[in-house]
Amino acid sequence: MSTEQEKVMKHEEEYSASNIQVLEGLEAVRKRPAMYIGDIGEKGLHHLVYEVVDNSIDEALAGYCNDIYVTINEDNSISVKDNGRGIPTDWHEKEGKSALEVVLTVLHAGGKFDKGSYKVSGGLHGVGVSCVNALSTLLVAEIHRGGKIYKQTYSKGAPMSKVEIVGDCDDRGTTITFKPDAEIFTLTQEYKYEILANRLRELAFLNKGIHLTLTDKRVKDEEGNPLSDHFYSEYGLSEFVEYLDATRGQKIIENIIYLDTEEGGVPVEVAMQYNDSYSENVHSYVNNINTIEGGTHLTGFRHALTRTLKKYAEDSGMLAKLKFDISGDDFREGLTAVISVKVAEPQFEGQTKTKLGNDEVAGAVNRAMSAALGHYLEENPKDAKAIVQKVILAAQARHAARNAREAVQRKTVLSGAGLPGKLADCTSRDRSIAEIFFVEGDSAGGTAKQGRDRNFQAIMPLRGKILNVEKAQEHRMWENEEIKNMFTALGVSIGTAEDSKALNLEKLRYDKIIIMTDADVDGSHIATLMLTFFFRKMKALIENGHIYIATPPLYLVKKGKQERYCWTDKERDDISAEFGSKGIHIQRYKGLGEMNAQQLWDTTMNPDTRILRQVTVENAAEADRIFSMLMGDEVPPRREFIEKNAHYANIDA
Repeated sequence: MSTEQEKVMKHEEEYSASNIQVLEGLEAVRKRPAMYIGDIGEKGLHHLVYEVVDNSIDEALAGYCNDIYVTINEDNSISVKDNGRGIPTDWHEKEGKSALEVVLTVLHAGGKFDKGSYKVSGGLHGVGVSCVNALSTLLVAEIHRGGKIYKQTYSKGAPMSKVEIVGDCDDRGTTITFKPDAEIFTLTQEYKYEILANRLRELAFLNKGIHLTLTDKRVKDEEGNPLSDHFYSEYGLSEFVEYLDATRGQKIIENIIYLDTEEGGVPVEVAMQYNDSYSENVHSYVNNINTIEGGTHLTGFRHALTRTLKKYAEDSGMLAKLKFDISGDDFREGLTAVISVKVAEPQFEGQTKTKLGNDEVAGAVNRAMSAALGHYLEENPKDAKAIVQKVILAAQARHAARNAREAVQRKTVLSGAGLPGKLADCTSRDRSIAEIFFVEGDSAGGTAKQGRDRNFQAIMPLRGKILNVEKAQEHRMWENEEIKNMFTALGVSIGTAEDSKALNLEKLRYDKIIIMTDADVDGSHIATLMLTFFFRKMKALIENGHIYIATPPLYLVKKGKQERYCWTDKERDDISAEFGSKGIHIQRYKGLGEMNAQQLWDTTMNPDTRILRQVTVENAAEADRIFSMLMGDEVPPRREFIEKNAHYANIDA
């Protein structure tokens, strides 16, 4: 018997019941945190806050809470306070501990499973606040209930004290303060105000009548007051659509189409508006959860929209001269809409568990939407005519785009499916390691070609600024040489028999698609144009984590034989101080062309030393609004955004 066979037999003998680990209580959460909160990066860190806020929102949905305060404390801990009933603190007979401790230490424990306590809930699975507790070095729960103030402290999920009465009160509510565990969140423990503000704003729109306040004690104004925002919506989704639509061009109907009803036991709320833009902007929610993959509620909405509008258009005779069929996509061009449903027992499916699977919801939304839209069209003939005219224009543009796309594809086939002449492809055909750099200009492209590792890195120089797809009809995109070359280089195409907007990701030739532009205003504009293109026309690339932005250094600090690259002004100042003030030479890189091939490889292209920023969409509705604002026709909101965020940018005069 060989030594290897002996080792295998020994391992088989050693594998017994003693090797089977049973993780009890919150040990499983600490062992595999990503299973419960998505990841342990920035997204997971902020998800902790959402889990606690969801509990307060559930109290509001049940009718017991209308004020929620979220505070980022000076030490980067978080406090969430509400004026709900307060988590019960009485004795839980089955668990042999207080109800508060049960909620904070037992998975799948909470009032969400008792339908007498909560009819619908965002925090459905009962793992929310206990997960937050498990992943925090410190969590303090303070309960105001029955005239008393109760308090209990935890660390990493374990109680550090008993539930104590620490005072009297004449109010009610719950305050949870927690500090994320640096052993778990190794990448960052710093909360970002804007990410939390976007989510609280969204929750205010989705739950009209609730006051949400965000305060950041880390940031003070000249008078010593902390940064703070208050979010409140009186009219809910109507105001949400107004907010999203403010940057998307001219309205073509004066009023927002709105319905708030209950159909088949399912509360359905929908708001929609049409504008003269060329993209669809539809967002769907279930129990305040953004269902980015859609689901049955979105299917019901689309069926009702298409069927009701098509029937009205046919009955009015406006389609008589059209020589080709209208598709569902045509009815959604220029549409901004939000669909929100509340479901007692939601069934989620899909890759990210954000796709609703309840069959009964499709019918409920379909019936509610059909009735409401039908009444609106009959009572508002002027608006109805404007919508149908928009649909006809969309159909004509889609027909032209299809012809242009087919012409490009025919040309590609006839020419032997050759790659663009400017593409310097990599030698590897293993997509999992292959990456492509879209580089600004031929000069920088030439340097990148010399500096790259040709085994797995491809270089595609871009000539000037690509088409702004935010303001262009689709057929113009297929006539644009740079965009056609990008499609060809990537290997993908848009449009199938089943879905005219589908992207054939299985043909994608590179795992990483990296935008590499100069660190100046023009470079930033080109990067934004490309991100707009990917977001509007190839969103699946972003959703599947393929899009990255390269980060070339801003400075090279030299003193004698010492030299260091710097990516921020602070790094430059710190290294200058470290080198000493005399004899220092600081070079400011305004363009990639100012670096030689070796420098570009060392700083921006070498996987071992470079800084890549992956492009993700944390909040689809807010991302949609910002792209519309930055790349659309409306100047005032763009100016306001730039003025507000100017201190984040490096702008060269």
